[in-house]
Amino acid sequence: MLSAKQIRSGFIDFFRNKGHEFVPSSPIVPIGDETLLFANAGMNQFKDIFVGLTPPEYRRVVNSQKCLRVSGKHNDLEEVGKDTYHHTFFEMLGNWSFDDYFKAEAIEWAWELLTEVWGIDPDRLWATVFQGDAEDSSPPDSDAKSLWPKVTGIPDERVLFGGKKDNFWEMGDIGPCGPCSEIHIDLGAEMCDMKETKGHKCAVNSGCSRFIELWNLVFIQYNRTEDGRLVDLGAKYVDTGAGLERIAAVLQKKKSNYDTDLFIPITDCLSDITGHKYTSELNNRIDNAFRVISDHIRSLTFAMTDGATPSNEGRGYVIRRLLRRASRFGRELGMHEPFMYKLVPIVVDCLGDAFVEIKARSDYVAMVIESEEASFGRTLDRGIEIFNTAAERAGAGERTISGEDAFQLYDTYGFPLDLTELMAKERNLKVDTAKFDKLMEEQRKRARAAFVKDSISISDKVSVTVLPKTEDLHKYRSDQCDGQIVGWVDNEGFKNEGRIEAGVEVGLILDKTCFYAEAGGQVGDCGRLESDNGRFVVENTAKIANCVIHRGRVAEGVFSVSDKVKAIVSKDRDATKKNHTATHLLQWALQEVLGKSVAQQGSLVGPDYLRFDFTYPKAPSARQLKKIEHKVREKIAADLPVTCVVMPKDQAQKLGAMALFGEKYGNEVRVVAIGAEGKDRLGEAFSREFCGGTHVDRIGSIGGFKIIKEESISAGVRRITALTGSGLAGFLEQRSEIIDELSETLKVPAEKLADRVEQLIKDNKKLAKELKSAARQAGSDIMAEAKRLLEKCEKIGQTSVIIGRLSATSVEQARETIDMLKKKAKSAAVVLGFADNDKVTLLAGMTNDLVKRGLKAGVLVKAIAPLIDGGGGGRPQMAQAGGKNPEKIDDALAKAAQLIKEKLANR
Repeated sequence: MLSAKQIRSGFIDFFRNKGHEFVPSSPIVPIGDETLLFANAGMNQFKDIFVGLTPPEYRRVVNSQKCLRVSGKHNDLEEVGKDTYHHTFFEMLGNWSFDDYFKAEAIEWAWELLTEVWGIDPDRLWATVFQGDAEDSSPPDSDAKSLWPKVTGIPDERVLFGGKKDNFWEMGDIGPCGPCSEIHIDLGAEMCDMKETKGHKCAVNSGCSRFIELWNLVFIQYNRTEDGRLVDLGAKYVDTGAGLERIAAVLQKKKSNYDTDLFIPITDCLSDITGHKYTSELNNRIDNAFRVISDHIRSLTFAMTDGATPSNEGRGYVIRRLLRRASRFGRELGMHEPFMYKLVPIVVDCLGDAFVEIKARSDYVAMVIESEEASFGRTLDRGIEIFNTAAERAGAGERTISGEDAFQLYDTYGFPLDLTELMAKERNLKVDTAKFDKLMEEQRKRARAAFVKDSISISDKVSVTVLPKTEDLHKYRSDQCDGQIVGWVDNEGFKNEGRIEAGVEVGLILDKTCFYAEAGGQVGDCGRLESDNGRFVVENTAKIANCVIHRGRVAEGVFSVSDKVKAIVSKDRDATKKNHTATHLLQWALQEVLGKSVAQQGSLVGPDYLRFDFTYPKAPSARQLKKIEHKVREKIAADLPVTCVVMPKDQAQKLGAMALFGEKYGNEVRVVAIGAEGKDRLGEAFSREFCGGTHVDRIGSIGGFKIIKEESISAGVRRITALTGSGLAGFLEQRSEIIDELSETLKVPAEKLADRVEQLIKDNKKLAKELKSAARQAGSDIMAEAKRLLEKCEKIGQTSVIIGRLSATSVEQARETIDMLKKKAKSAAVVLGFADNDKVTLLAGMTNDLVKRGLKAGVLVKAIAPLIDGGGGGRPQMAQAGGKNPEKIDDALAKAAQLIKEKLANR
């Protein structure tokens, strides 16, 4: 029996022998594609090739792509656990042809691998081809229909026509598309899960689990235009995908993907942790929980490894939903403490040889998962109680949990909506999602920060393929260069004719530039473009594909296409260079002090400061931060050289150059080496990183380094903000002024400030302690006065009427005194007064039985406050008044006694 490892390597080796180049999986968190939350298909990393943005490096490619389907069009989340073959995370085995071979070879090789190499009985296999679509004039795939029997020998009756839903692939409403052929396998009549469904007949794409898709062969041969027409592409592509989990189940003769060696080690470990056994049964609460948790821990391990972190937005929220969903299923197995993090090493054992990145970050992933589990666990049980109450209300009514209840579960207890829906479904209840969505939108409106919309955007109607290429290597050599305007972009798209006048905001495009476009955490350059006819202020620089866009406005004059201009970068560039090189020094120092497990999670490099995010399980100590600063400053003082070299990626990796995790690199990379004099001595450098940013020539020019802030930004991720150069000089100057002011105020020299402040703190603590002691004594005295008033108070029936004057005290103490009197007397009407210099305070308190009889503290103080030249009010149980005539306190208290007695006598 082939293991999953052997199946994966066998697939890759088979296509390597057919002339394919192996390309590693792209990260599950897409790089540079904000249209996609997670990689959900093998073609994602080749998208730019399909749309014509970049030429292919290889004509034939094979790989195994990490995929996550939990949102949008491709969302298998709700099905996970209920059947044997749906997953959120899966591996997509695939082979590609970029304008090389086409349908005949793709069909022939897929059949050869399945039947001859892997030995699947060809009589169990079926194929589907596109039948055409009259609505959009898509023709049937007659080529594939005739090729299947011709090149494989499959009987014509087992090659079926299918509709657009199953047999036509499109990237979007417009763009590359084409028909596809699916290979299905008949698993046998016993695998049908719809036997009880009236009128059901087992067949390919009939909805039952007897026939399942094994492999999809996509033939990209058309381009969908804006008016919906299909036009033949100049190049033709093959894009195939086969799920490793399903292939493994077939080849290992298992009825369920969860019974293969991709999952069994996880379910075995989960069994050891929980004490429950996995029995592979469907419609079984315990087994369902096993499948959900086993699936979700794989998704969490890979997504967090590739840079996703739990949060309340975007990708982070999807990850948090998965984790909390799995945590709730853990309750089905009796787990009330964090447990999923213990499964991470098992996932690594299963898949770490194929995807080495999960080995390197397993400790970090386990730590984040444990932290999230503990956080959610603190609210989960209370949330379940709230859900149960809501469910009882719903069960007694319209069998729908209200949107308000669902929102409370989300907002207060961290329950994702789909978790509430899942729990409701288990009780045959629905959730009012429309009301929930409305409440969510109201919250977003309240929380939404003001933002300034980018005044320059690329029109959605214009393909980025029309944007010209910019030669921008001058950014590494000079702050000035000559160029020529080739066009600009505005809200209508790209233009390469006409002119722009003063005040107009656009994105100018030159044939060559020395401006650095925002990338890799470094901000885009600012500056100006000057010509004989005008001046253009560059406020930011961006890059789309290979086109550099200088965003800004015409300050004076006019600009036209073909104008010659001088590009001049702002002097801020020097400060940005210093900060960027300092981030490399900081990463080196962090690994030296905190350990090699520290990995960059992101950065922001601008002229004013640098910010560096990194993985670490806890806050570094003050001593560690000082040591990090010291190491960076030592290197700066040594004034070592910085060498930047472009080289093949594999050569850079052999040198030990660090890559930013999850970043997309080509075959050639730029390496920034610190401490090496010249490209022939890169091995001497103490810091080597892949980097396309701008840097100083020697690190002595950085001038200094200071960490001004260290904080947590998410579980397991820390952030350091630091200053160098002129930013540091300004910071130190400001601090110096503060020290001068303190020295003047405290009348001590600067070098003795620390001792003086320490003494002041000690003195303050001593005084606070003495004041607290005095307050306690005063409070005791006041309480004693109040008890004496209680002892000699008048009683009307069971009610104590406690009226009296106290020594000067605080309002808080007087309120505590009234509470004490009410508690002791059971039924009491209390009015107390005291004076503090010219200020008078009256407080009244009533027990609840008197409030029900109409005696209210708020009404009473309003009646007596004018006697002390004041006013007041409050609740029926407790009220307060203030005035400025201490001589009338006794009169006010006497009036209070009179009103209380009258009220009680009338009841």
